Amino acid sequence: MPMSNSWFCLHSSENETDLTHAILSLDNRGLAYGDGFFTTMGVIDGQILWLDYHHQRLISHQKALQLDVDSHSLITALITHAQHLQQGVLKLIVVRAAQAIRGYGYISNASGSACDVWLKSSAMVITTDEQLCLPDGRLIPIQPVNRAICLSAQIACLPPPLAGLKSLNRLDTVLASAELQRIKSHSLPSDSSHTPAQPSIEEGLLRDMNGCWIEGTMSNVFYQLADTPVPKPQSLESKNIIDTVQEDSNYLMTGQWYMPSLTQSGVAGVMRQVIIDALSNTAYPVIIRPLQDDDLPLLRRLFFCNALRGIMPMANLTLLNENVVTMA
Repeated sequence: MPMSNSWFCLHSSENETDLTHAILSLDNRGLAYGDGFFTTMGVIDGQILWLDYHHQRLISHQKALQLDVDSHSLITALITHAQHLQQGVLKLIVVRAAQAIRGYGYISNASGSACDVWLKSSAMVITTDEQLCLPDGRLIPIQPVNRAICLSAQIACLPPPLAGLKSLNRLDTVLASAELQRIKSHSLPSDSSHTPAQPSIEEGLLRDMNGCWIEGTMSNVFYQLADTPVPKPQSLESKNIIDTVQEDSNYLMTGQWYMPSLTQSGVAGVMRQVIIDALSNTAYPVIIRPLQDDDLPLLRRLFFCNALRGIMPMANLTLLNENVVTMA
């Protein structure tokens, strides 16, 4: 087993006998072209969270990128590593093997689909202090309520089958995340001993090149709409808002949730699919609907989600014009 916080080669196309000492070549296609994909898995008590959904991602991504991955053997290996880790995060990267031809292309035979598989095991605590129960009985962590902000950075529109994939091509998200970090650093109080009355900025909402709001910098987004703008309360104290969300055990099952389409951009996240499936047989299955500029003042509820943090509800959203939309 590899040491925690170290990269380990699970499978090498070079048939290495000692995979613990496999070396990443500068000819690696993930490094040169982003030719591969990754997934990040939380581990609690030696069990991989949402393992069946991560397995689905492995199958769909290897098919889309024409990679030869034995997903069942890989899942077996991941389960073993999770049992060794017990608590933390596994990050898996699958990269097409170096090719015998120059340039972007790859050989049109079995060797062209060969791949290298890398794994990083990181010990950490996955926060699950507060959880919501899904209709099927499974639990989703819910984080303390925070704030979100619309970012000026945009994410790329991609052709099928690339849209929705968690590929290694993430430069648009890198720049967007850097913008969010700058905003967060500037919003910190000058007096570090002072605790602000309202929640902190946690996530940024991103548009694609068509101008539709698609997702967060590290998450997918779900939203509810009101018929008319919701009046802003006089106080945005985080404790009151957090208590409201946590006391509402039907948070996910009350009202109509929408989500943006990912047919042209964005990443189809694991937690996004968990929520879609969980609500599919309820009175309000999730509806795919574009999130446009005109919709933002009408937002009634908004949350981001990912496989590690679960649901991240937002108290308000700061628009590009600096107006603030407050959630009910």
